[in-house]
Amino acid sequence: MSGDRRRSGNLLTDSPELYEARFPDPERLAGRWAEDTLRRYGAGPRVLDIGCGTGRDAAYLHRAGRAVIGADLSPAMLDYARERHPGPEYRRADLRGFALGTFDAVVCLDSALLYCHGNDDLDGFLGSCRRALAPGGLLMAEMRNGAYFLGRTDLLDTPADDAFTWRGTGYRSTTTLRVDRTAQLLRRTRVWTSDDGSPPVEQRSAWRLLLPQELRHFLTAHGFTVLALYDGPGPRTDPPWRDGDTPGVTADADRLHLIARLDTPQGVSAHHQPRTPHA
Repeated sequence: MSGDRRRSGNLLTDSPELYEARFPDPERLAGRWAEDTLRRYGAGPRVLDIGCGTGRDAAYLHRAGRAVIGADLSPAMLDYARERHPGPEYRRADLRGFALGTFDAVVCLDSALLYCHGNDDLDGFLGSCRRALAPGGLLMAEMRNGAYFLGRTDLLDTPADDAFTWRGTGYRSTTTLRVDRTAQLLRRTRVWTSDDGSPPVEQRSAWRLLLPQELRHFLTAHGFTVLALYDGPGPRTDPPWRDGDTPGVTADADRLHLIARLDTPQGVSAHHQPRTPHA
């Protein structure tokens, strides 16, 4: 593990190729789920993938015929996306406050929304989405479900170990989660070791623990109507989403999937009104 990665303390964010090796998605489930959802709710072609990471999902949406901008705060991720997943336009932006143009849909996957730790951060994100979306536009997000941790400790009791090999080097990680109730955060500590003789790397991060009804309140306050808010199926659920699956109706498991529509001001005609899917 290189010295640059030790200085940053974030092995995967600084090493996008390693990130994709650790979290492979050969079937492009996340991108397929996003495209299926956009079609299901009648979204127009202009899409912003905010928190796009390595660009895999943005590139899938681009190949599906959409005009996509992928945005992320990590320069390393953006450089990698431009080289390895071309097609979309990639721009650097903070999801807590951005102005990147006008879109028919904003997509925010892999718990990126939960890096809005405080209420001001969440207001900044939703306010930016409101200004970015055309009337009737869609906001869709996929994230951990804060409600799962009400009375459940299975993800907290035992550290999770993982191992994989990349370019001939074995990597191992031990991840510990704990709930910070005062800050309403799920705090993660991940310790990386490798068999190339590098010293261990400790990485710390946190996600906001949002409850479904709390999220509904924030969305309503920012002019959105929630069309669906459910735990599965999705690209990271067990079992995962498959082509033809319809949105669920419960919000009890550890993932949460959100689809919301920006309300159309009275007297304003939306360019492409989303439609509620049939049951």
